[in-house]
Amino acid sequence: MSHFDDNPFAEPAGVNPFNDPAVTQVTNSSIEPIDQYNPFPATTLASQTTPASTQPYQPAVLQPSSSELSPQAAATAAQTNLLRQQEELERKAAELDRREQALQNRGSGKENNWPPLPKSFPIKPCFYQDFSEEIPTEYQRVCKMMYYLWMFNCVALFLNMLACLAMFIAALSNGTDFGLSILWLILFAPCSFLCWYRPVYKAFKTDSSFSFFFFFFVFFCQVVIFIIQAVGIPKWGNSGWIAAFSVISSNKAVGAIMIIVAILFTFCAVISVILLKMVHSMYRRTGASFQKAQQEFSQGIFTNKTFQTAAAGAASSAAQGAFQGNN
Repeated sequence: MSHFDDNPFAEPAGVNPFNDPAVTQVTNSSIEPIDQYNPFPATTLASQTTPASTQPYQPAVLQPSSSELSPQAAATAAQTNLLRQQEELERKAAELDRREQALQNRGSGKENNWPPLPKSFPIKPCFYQDFSEEIPTEYQRVCKMMYYLWMFNCVALFLNMLACLAMFIAALSNGTDFGLSILWLILFAPCSFLCWYRPVYKAFKTDSSFSFFFFFFVFFCQVVIFIIQAVGIPKWGNSGWIAAFSVISSNKAVGAIMIIVAILFTFCAVISVILLKMVHSMYRRTGASFQKAQQEFSQGIFTNKTFQTAAAGAASSAAQGAFQGNN
C-alpha cells in the first residue's frame, strides 16, 4: 500500500538519466557550451580591423574628350599652332640671314675660285663656287649633277670637233662641218655655263623663283640642242647618227669616231631630260611661283645701281626739258 501514496508525476530516483555520473561530469566541466562560443572575439577584431583613411575626400573629375573641347581649349590649341608656325618662320628667316651673312663675308673675305686657274695665269677666276657652303644639303646632289652634265657636254663638243676634223681630212668637202664644230665649241661651252648652270646654282643657293624660271626656259632650249646634235643633220657641224651612218660606208674609222660622239650627244640628251624633271620636282617643293619671280625681277631692276642712275638721268633730263619749254 506504500506505493499508492507516492506522487505518480514525480521523477523516479533510479530512472533519471542525467543523474548518471558520466553525464554530470560533462555538464559540470569548465568547457563553454556551444551556444555561448563567440568565433570573433573583441581582441581579434580590434587587431585585424583596417584603419580608415585619413585623406580628405576628393571627388572624381571627368576629363572632356578631344571631340568635345570647350571654346577656351580650342582657342588655346589654335594659339599654340600659330606660335609653332611663327617659330618655324623665324627659323627660316634666321637661316636666310645666315646665308646672306655668309655671302657678304665671302664677298669681303673670299676670292673667286672658278675656273681653277694657276695664280701666275693672267686671267683670274670669275666666280666663287662651293657646294657644301652655298647649296643646302638636299639640293647638293642635283646641283653637282648639273655641273657634271655641263663638263660632259664640253667634252662631247670637243670630241665632236675632232670627229669633224677627221671627216674634213677624209673629204675636203666637209669643211663646213669642221668650221661649225669649232663655232659650237666656242659658243656653247661658256654660254651653257652662264645661261643654265649658273642660274640653277643661284636658284638652289638663294631659293630664287626668277632664277628657276630663267633656268627652265634656257635649259629647255639646251635639251632641244642636245637632240639636234644627237640626230646629226649633215652640214650642221654635228657628228650625230645620220652624219655617222652617211660617212661609215666610205670611211669606217671616221664613221666609228662619229658614232662614239653620237652616243655622247644621246647620253647628254637623256640625262638632261631626267635632270630637268628632278629640278622641276624640287622647284615645286620650294614654294616658288610666277608671281614671286615677277616680284624678284622688279625688285632686282629697281635696286640695280645702273638702272637707278639711268632713271635718275632720264628724270633730270625730262625735268630740264620741261623747265626750258615753260620758259
